[in-house]
Amino acid sequence: MASSSTVSDGVRRGSRVKRPPGVRRHLPTSPWLFAAPGMLIIGIFILYPFVSTLINSFTDRRTLIPGEFVGLANFRELLHDDMFWIGLRNSTLYVLGVVPALVLLPLLLALLVQKNIPGIAFFRSAFYTPVVASIVVVGLIWVWLLDERGLVNALLEAIGVGKVGFLSDQWLLLLSAMAVTVWKGLGYYMIIYLAALANVPRELHEAASVDGAGAVRRFLTVTVPAVRSTMVLVGALSSVAAFKVFSEVYLMAGPDGGPAGEDTTLVMLVQRTGTGLTGRVGYASAISVVVFVVTVALMLLVLRADRKEDA
Repeated sequence: MASSSTVSDGVRRGSRVKRPPGVRRHLPTSPWLFAAPGMLIIGIFILYPFVSTLINSFTDRRTLIPGEFVGLANFRELLHDDMFWIGLRNSTLYVLGVVPALVLLPLLLALLVQKNIPGIAFFRSAFYTPVVASIVVVGLIWVWLLDERGLVNALLEAIGVGKVGFLSDQWLLLLSAMAVTVWKGLGYYMIIYLAALANVPRELHEAASVDGAGAVRRFLTVTVPAVRSTMVLVGALSSVAAFKVFSEVYLMAGPDGGPAGEDTTLVMLVQRTGTGLTGRVGYASAISVVVFVVTVALMLLVLRADRKEDA
């Protein structure tokens, strides 16, 4: 009793109590040691490339030439570059065509596979298979299907419609690439919606059914409000991914961006301009900065619209 009272008196007076032998003092640097590997990876592969791209956008650097500071010359050149405006148009159209489909269709698909019925696991796996498939393999499969001598045109010829230039017409090629993006992304966003639908109380649907609401009305008045935050998340993720599209259009349109380069996107323009022995790294970096600014603006617009809806 005397010993415990002495220790408590020492604590109250602010005196330091001797630590028992074998007990080490907790180092404040230990959390940073655990975080160091992750921070190192982020610094090398994310922060350094970002800062380097930002600096290069203000220079005339080429692949084998360091370059000099030119200020805003690269950005002024963008305003008079027809290919930049073509890329911006196609990337914007891609967002407008892909995002609504990837927000709504995976939700409907999740509603279909949500029910526990025999064999539903097979369909869930089948819908998710395109997500894990390589985009190169997926792109080549669709090119073979939509080619003039492909399966789709063979079926159209068999029914008397005739061949359709899916890969030779400017707008059909862009729409075909959008269809590939939607098809490949359905399963991924379906999983996100399934997680959100699992948290929707069944009592809400039962109450709506008692009030006489049909399936469509329950979807609009119960399901959509319950998963609205998830729809905003899907909209933000798909917007950024659609604006930065590269693989689908590159594989289907080729490195030149389709007929006369009319299907070139901004990321394709970055790759075409900044690579090779004579690549204009500074100019490509300026385009990359524009892509970054637009993607951030898209996310802020989506979040702002969500906040207005909440208000």
